[in-house]
Amino acid sequence: MKGLLVSGFAAIGTGTGAMLTLHAEAGLDPFHSVISEYAWASGGWLLPASLTLFALGSALIAEALRRAGTDRRVVWLLVAWGTCMFLIGAFPTDRPGVPLSLSGGIHRYAALAAFLAMPLAGMLLVRARMRYAPAMKVLCGVALAALLMVVVPYIVRMFGIPLENTDIPAGLTQRVVVVSELAVLGLIGFSILRQRSQGGRSSILA
Repeated sequence: MKGLLVSGFAAIGTGTGAMLTLHAEAGLDPFHSVISEYAWASGGWLLPASLTLFALGSALIAEALRRAGTDRRVVWLLVAWGTCMFLIGAFPTDRPGVPLSLSGGIHRYAALAAFLAMPLAGMLLVRARMRYAPAMKVLCGVALAALLMVVVPYIVRMFGIPLENTDIPAGLTQRVVVVSELAVLGLIGFSILRQRSQGGRSSILA
């Protein structure tokens, strides 16, 4: 199981490095440019590479959870998160100003599903009083609050309400969601490592 976790953390760490490299090369405004737009910037290939590595890391940690006997709902939520990460990378968003395409639609709804799946997995573990539950609860709350800030402008525009006077930093709020959800995934993995270090107990609960 330790091998799964180490490999999972390595994949997530490498994916994070790829994402940071992409941000450094692209030269876009991270406060207002959403991550999806980086697919069309310099070094854009790093975006699907990074997301695929996140998906791989999530799958490895999910398998470690399964072997640890964790609630299967949590395992499947991590699998769903990883699958959505892969789809987000495989189906790029549309260029700015272009009508929504099939690829853009898959990208958009896969992102929404992923952003919901990880906080749900975290809250299930919080309710079960897992190790690091207080930190997990805070991270899930931050992720959901930031997600709300990301989603609300889209909903408002669907009803034809203009937002010209509201400068919501979509790029910043989206990055808060991604970083907090990666942190949730990391805490889940660390909870299993702690279990193993304390004699291989069959539960990740405190």
